[in-house]
Amino acid sequence: MSPSRPYYPVFFDLSGRRVLVIGGGRLALEKVRGLLAAEADVCVAAAELSAELAALEQQGHIQHLPRQYEIGDMAGCALVMAAADDPSDNARLQAHARAIGVPFNAADDPEHCDFILPAVVRQPPVTLAISTSGGSPAAARRLREELTDYLDADTSSMTELVAEVRADLRRRHVFRSVSADAWQAAMDGQLRILLAQRRRGQAKALLLARLGQPIRSADPLP
Repeated sequence: MSPSRPYYPVFFDLSGRRVLVIGGGRLALEKVRGLLAAEADVCVAAAELSAELAALEQQGHIQHLPRQYEIGDMAGCALVMAAADDPSDNARLQAHARAIGVPFNAADDPEHCDFILPAVVRQPPVTLAISTSGGSPAAARRLREELTDYLDADTSSMTELVAEVRADLRRRHVFRSVSADAWQAAMDGQLRILLAQRRRGQAKALLLARLGQPIRSADPLP
């Protein structure tokens, strides 16, 4: 698989959906943590679990198949992730997944991946995903660190405010009349300053005014 492969970026909604992780060591733990953050229903197939994974199983956060992978384990899964220490079986596992139409990922083995996992920055409700198309995971991690430093609580506040205003304009049936350029121009430094000063009402009024939508009596005031 070429490092320059043109991947299609997408965010999966895995809430309550079954995901199979094959392997019970460090690599599997990394995958499981990310899946649990997405509220997936995680099942781990492995003869043995690391102490951390065993604790998650005891706490009821994951299910455990206490054996090696068997044909049929992938049935009903939204995704399958192979994260065993020995990657020699990845080609066979990928073939099984493709035969039933389940996207497959093999840790540190991009040649046997239907999708790759990006480096992720989370500052809820903002989530950023960074990929180098599998060519340089270290560079992706470095970018993640820099973006983590850039994102802060003010970024989250602005994101939440914009989402609130978008919902307001949809209820008014005027959302489609506001251009994408208008949204971009409205989200500037002055808006961030008001949010940093905890002047949320004024920030909302400013955002609405810049979008050409006056605040109404039912809307929150400064």
